[in-house]
Amino acid sequence: MTEETGDFTPTHVVPPGGLSAWETPGTSRPAASLDPLLPVLLADRRGDWGRIVCANGWSAWVDGRLLVAVPQPPPATGRPLSRTADQRPQLAKTGEAVSRYRSAADDLAGGRIDGETFRSRTRGLRAGVVIDGESVWLYEAEHERWVYGDGVRLGTYAVSREARDGAPAGTPGTLGTPGTGPPPDAPPPTRVVAPDDGGDGGAAPRPTLPGGEG
Repeated sequence: MTEETGDFTPTHVVPPGGLSAWETPGTSRPAASLDPLLPVLLADRRGDWGRIVCANGWSAWVDGRLLVAVPQPPPATGRPLSRTADQRPQLAKTGEAVSRYRSAADDLAGGRIDGETFRSRTRGLRAGVVIDGESVWLYEAEHERWVYGDGVRLGTYAVSREARDGAPAGTPGTLGTPGTGPPPDAPPPTRVVAPDDGGDGGAAPRPTLPGGEG
């Protein structure tokens, strides 16, 4: 079926092996086959089924588990970056936090410390990193924000709700400020969902509906 799309902004792409599409969930035979890496908008979910909309307005149901999420774009080119900085110090801080957590986890697994000591050693540690080719997203705990790096410098990508609420109105980089990050109800900008395999190849198990319906 076809529907009005307006401004089309894809949220996912079809996996490299292509993907079968159905007119309705539970239909025995696929109605079409989607091209590899085709940009689509995930408009609805029913269990493992996902309803996608293409740029031309054509809509169908697919195995939503196989769609590959598209990270939201970094701040628009040309927009002044908030607190632009060398990304290496933040990379070092993130690496240190991960190293401290791993050390404590190793000691806990090896029986050298107990659970209470583990909680004490890891209390207050906060770190986050997603690397996708030349792009990197780092969580800066001090300012409760995600920053985006391109290999040379960092710029604010998104700020936590708590930090945003305490920031002056119109502060660049806060969630909800046009052009600086995704809206609060958008898919998490750093979540990348990899397909189970290179595609369904026509033999992938059919998605299941809520309650186990097939």
